[in-house]
Amino acid sequence: MSYPIYRPRRLRQSETIRRMVREARLSVDQLVMPFFVTHGRGVRREIGSMPGNHQLSVDELVREVKETASLGIPAILLFGLPAEKDAVGSEAYARDGIVQQAVRAIKNSVSDLLVITDVCLCEYTSHGHCGVVERGRVKNDPTLDLLAKVAVSHAEAGADMVAPSDMMDGRVASIREALDESGLEETPILAYAAKYASSFYGPFREAAESAPQFGDRRAYQMDPANGDEALREVALDLDEGADMVMVKPAMAYLDILWRVKAEFGVPVAAYSVSGEFAMLKAAARLGWLDEERTMLEMLTAIRRAGADLIVTYFARDAARALRQQER
Repeated sequence: MSYPIYRPRRLRQSETIRRMVREARLSVDQLVMPFFVTHGRGVRREIGSMPGNHQLSVDELVREVKETASLGIPAILLFGLPAEKDAVGSEAYARDGIVQQAVRAIKNSVSDLLVITDVCLCEYTSHGHCGVVERGRVKNDPTLDLLAKVAVSHAEAGADMVAPSDMMDGRVASIREALDESGLEETPILAYAAKYASSFYGPFREAAESAPQFGDRRAYQMDPANGDEALREVALDLDEGADMVMVKPAMAYLDILWRVKAEFGVPVAAYSVSGEFAMLKAAARLGWLDEERTMLEMLTAIRRAGADLIVTYFARDAARALRQQER
């Protein structure tokens, strides 16, 4: 029996060889760590469904952000919990809103860290929806001006990048116009372009206290069954001025991530969401999965599918693991 000329196992026989021929490389430079900031001082409330993650007051957040930056993680994504909620989410665009306070404090302490802010209304509205509600329906066009005000207020506070996550039609164009008119034309937009109405958001709604008070978000977030529509959404956001686009969630939508990257060739982010994090944490706690190896495998899969940036609650754990691998 003759052996084949090409035997793939030859290039798998040691960690050194495997490392040298590895195709998709996961780096700390690709990681973005999300945080939840709330009012008060010395506040550090653990999120039950997301072990190791907390609702943090600004002073506690600054400490966490410094540690995050020390691990080499280049960027964070901020979500805010307001002191009070109302029908139009007023604190989302208030000059002294919680995110605006947090941005200023972070930039004063860790100036070279990239601060991305989530631009949405759901955490701030009394009804928990991402837009203005009239007669029980989320209205698209009246929401656009509010989202633009949120983005401008974040950028004026010092945010390096704004990330609209609401999925209202036309919001990128509205935000781009408002930023430019405010002299903030250099502020980039990371658009949640293909954001699905996913069951994987459950733990986030606990963390951000943003569950809808009626109905659901399927009238504006995407149907999980649709792939071609995601490409249309991305094309619209790019035409409206988005600098980067995002696919959310990540693991159940790797095919979408791959298609977006192949079709447009622009910088693409993927959000490995709270449900993905919580599932692995729970399985690891029960001894069913090796947490570190599974985490790195998940993140590598997202990277392999085309993500240039990965928003993940595992960012700090991944940074530590990658640093250990390099030693």
